[in-house]
Amino acid sequence: MSNSSLFSGRLGLEGSRIPHVDRHGLLWVSRGKLFVEDGTLRFQAAGTEDIAPGEYSIPYQMISMILAGPGTSITHDVFRILARHGTLIAVVGEGGVKYYTAPPMGQGHSDIAREHARLWANEEERSRIARHMYAIRFGEVFPHRDISALRGMEGGRLRESYRVVAAKYGVPWERRHYDRGQPDNADIPNQAVNHAATFVEAAAAIAVAAVGALPPLGFIHEDSSNAFVLDIADLWRVETTLPLAFSVAARVIHDPSRVLEREIRLEAARWFRKQKLVPKMIDRVKELLHVDDSSSNS
Repeated sequence: MSNSSLFSGRLGLEGSRIPHVDRHGLLWVSRGKLFVEDGTLRFQAAGTEDIAPGEYSIPYQMISMILAGPGTSITHDVFRILARHGTLIAVVGEGGVKYYTAPPMGQGHSDIAREHARLWANEEERSRIARHMYAIRFGEVFPHRDISALRGMEGGRLRESYRVVAAKYGVPWERRHYDRGQPDNADIPNQAVNHAATFVEAAAAIAVAAVGALPPLGFIHEDSSNAFVLDIADLWRVETTLPLAFSVAARVIHDPSRVLEREIRLEAARWFRKQKLVPKMIDRVKELLHVDDSSSNS
């Protein structure tokens, strides 16, 4: 159905859509009401830096996934109409720093999930993709090193990265150390890394869900139910997670009145939007899983 036939003659709705500029078919909304009226998905926006105040129609047939940010209320009919048309919806933190959804979650088709499972189940393919991810991290390929050696090399690279990035922002750093049972007992730099990593993992979870891949089937991580999400998030550990953590840690160390988690969450939202982090992660997931959707709308 064409856009003009869908909205033509309906109170000028064809000219009042929420801007849909993400080529991956993601639509971000926040601070407003998402509802259905006369069979049309609508958003009453209170106004943000991305969306001017007003009421908009949403061409949900053209969208892969709606991400509802803080301050969004959603009516029951929204879930009904999106489920009927196979459009995903998830509740997220500002900029994608948190990810809240409940199963089932999927794309309505299984081709990407089946390809993911096939690659994961084949030992040679699984090793090849793991090597590819290490090559992305190192910036070069080590074809003759086994995976255990690459793990050791990555550990050394990360230890040096912690030291270098901490020094860049003037943050005292000894080593990566925290108690999973009592994470608040860690020093400020380690707490900052914990928070930043959580937010980057949320962005990766959104990307994996948007593509329709399988979170438990990781190529480097193995035991977690979000192993593949962790694989993707780690590709941005040096580029995003550590600079985000240490830049905010420096701010909090100099001004103890600031709340660390809140400062990192707000900064992460700004960084994610500026870097277009989720779309980049989606591209990377598609590359790793050989997804060719050049003929699709998402």
